Amino acid sequence: MPEPDPLHLAVALDGAGWHPAAWREPSARPRELFSPGYWVDLVTEAERGLLDFVTFEDSLALQSSLLGGADDRTDEVRGRLDAVLVAARVAPLTSHIGLVPATSVLHTEPFHLSKAIATLDYTSGGRAGWRVQAGRPAESPHFGRREAPEISFDNLDTPEIQAFVTASFDEAADYVEVVRRLWDSWEDDAEIRDVATGRFVDRDKLHHIDFEGRWFSVRGPSITPRPPQGQPPVTALAHATVTYRLAARAADVVYVTPHDTDQVRAIVAEVRDEQDRAGRAGETLHVFADLVVVLDDTAEAAADRLGRLDGRLDAPAGSDARTFAGTPADLADLLLDWQAAGLTGYRLRPAVLPDDLTVITRRLAPELARRGRFRTEYQTTTLRGHLGLPRPASRYAVASAEQRIEVASA
Repeated sequence: MPEPDPLHLAVALDGAGWHPAAWREPSARPRELFSPGYWVDLVTEAERGLLDFVTFEDSLALQSSLLGGADDRTDEVRGRLDAVLVAARVAPLTSHIGLVPATSVLHTEPFHLSKAIATLDYTSGGRAGWRVQAGRPAESPHFGRREAPEISFDNLDTPEIQAFVTASFDEAADYVEVVRRLWDSWEDDAEIRDVATGRFVDRDKLHHIDFEGRWFSVRGPSITPRPPQGQPPVTALAHATVTYRLAARAADVVYVTPHDTDQVRAIVAEVRDEQDRAGRAGETLHVFADLVVVLDDTAEAAADRLGRLDGRLDAPAGSDARTFAGTPADLADLLLDWQAAGLTGYRLRPAVLPDDLTVITRRLAPELARRGRFRTEYQTTTLRGHLGLPRPASRYAVASAEQRIEVASA
């Protein structure tokens, strides 16, 4: 029998942790959530555990338990630093782990974002990624450039709202396409830097992308040379067909939220079907499951921790992802079971930071390594390398080479 594939493992970082009451734990550092040292400490710990990457949450509106607007709560963490800038601050102080900030696309411009992630790829030495997200309707009033319908969990399935959601994710797919073309708009050897001849750049190796679509008209080229990875990995969180379709068209990693093995199989099958429809059957698209994790020495102790956290709220915390409370060994069992159902990795959401992150890095990762399913050291230095993704050639360099061949043979 062939050896099973190793797992890919990432951690999602947000505030004091993914449980709303995490900031009230004795180990929490609520006064430091907006300090660079806090984020450096978390990412350094994640790198100690040899994780593939960390993600940084972000939004253009305050956190809310409501889908369509502010909830006016004062007992939960509110406010964030800019995810791309946090990643850039952490980059020089780490050496291997991937750094994947989230950005909302409906109120930003792809030209700016392509430049920011390319810059992060340079400052990190090829460890940048990007999580594309359509954002929430509550972001719209901050900009005044477009109107969004009032969305709630009660009207989410209505035709009007579904049409809006579909259009939003179609726009997100175009956004990613523009960003990817801009990353390719400089050929890898466009910079000459020849002092003797006074030529810094070969202008023939910078290309207009000439993208024309429903939402964007972008000529290019970028003002930032091609990123060290060529194409920093693009990731997306998906809960339903329309978002699986976005990931299948545009992403390298999709985060999904199954709650049991049957859902894993069904979701993976749908993602792969959408991947085929998008014409990407031969490409690598990693499917990661998201899990909120509460970890302790025994299952009972973990359940008690979760109960204590929930007891600080007016109702038990809910989540789009399954919440796992148990031991690192029990979690390892679950991860391997779900991997056998078709997943290639996981993005774990620590309920409390740094507590659950430390258990992931110092107990879960070594447990998986003992079972031969996780690395014992980093073998590569780029995020694409960690994910087993080859470095792609620029689409415009390939086109230019083909044109030169045609001219030479004419």
